[in-house]
Amino acid sequence: MQNSLGGVTPVAFDLSTLVPRSVASLFSHLVTRPTGQALRLGIESQLGELGPFCVSVLDFSQVMVLDYSCADEVIAKLILNYQRDDRPNDAYFVVRGLAEEHTDPIEEVLVRHQLALVAEIDGDYALLGRATDVERAVWCELQKVGNADPGELVRFVGYTESQVAVALNTLHLLRTVLRPANSTRFYSLSSVLQQN
Repeated sequence: MQNSLGGVTPVAFDLSTLVPRSVASLFSHLVTRPTGQALRLGIESQLGELGPFCVSVLDFSQVMVLDYSCADEVIAKLILNYQRDDRPNDAYFVVRGLAEEHTDPIEEVLVRHQLALVAEIDGDYALLGRATDVERAVWCELQKVGNADPGELVRFVGYTESQVAVALNTLHLLRTVLRPANSTRFYSLSSVLQQN
């Protein structure tokens, strides 16, 4: 399988350090909708300065408290804004440093909005939120191999090529796998981060 993807900019956001620049708030407490909105706008502003493709790592490791309204503003609205056809660039998101108290509000808002998100947990990657059994199986296999086209994944997942292609396209629309324009290849977000 090929393993080359140029032009992708990785960028990491330590959410606890962005908060003081965005709003007057405690560094490690992401609570209230206005805090989440200010944080999201700060992230979007920085993403707008990057190239056409970027994988953004949202680091929660220094965040002590995350409430549902803030998770809705930061996570759900951020993903929704980059699913739109008129998005400023092709941004994809990975969260890391999640504790149990972060996962519940994030999962809740993902499910409520029918979204999914890639999370790095203890050095491994997981798919949070909304996904069918076929999509999860395809995502997991792509995670193992790094990148592939639908025909290459068929032999590993036990679904037809048509089912695999639909699942990959849906995962791409959900921003959980990357597909460059005019390409049939899909890339796991972790493989993109490792290349850069």
